[in-house]
Amino acid sequence: MDIDRSDIVLSIAGRDQGTLFYVLDVADGYVLIADGKGRRLEKPKRKKLKHVQKVARIESRVAEKLRSGEKVLNSELRRDLAAYGQAFSQNQGG
Repeated sequence: MDIDRSDIVLSIAGRDQGTLFYVLDVADGYVLIADGKGRRLEKPKRKKLKHVQKVARIESRVAEKLRSGEKVLNSELRRDLAAYGQAFSQNQGG
């Protein structure tokens, strides 16, 4: 499963395990991820591809902005991920 910019991924290793992030960039076996809270857009986390799992590719305004290179705010990331996280956890039965 390919991971691209603006996908939502779940961290499966490290201290941020279980956290949802937006992918800002993909290069050389690594992804740059941010969630707008612990990892802000100004200082994204660089993480190996094998340590993240693709959850979804959603068609939201934030995802469109990330793909087109427009400016995205940390608050927009937080809001989108929180909304998606609620739906995700309900679908997982937890």
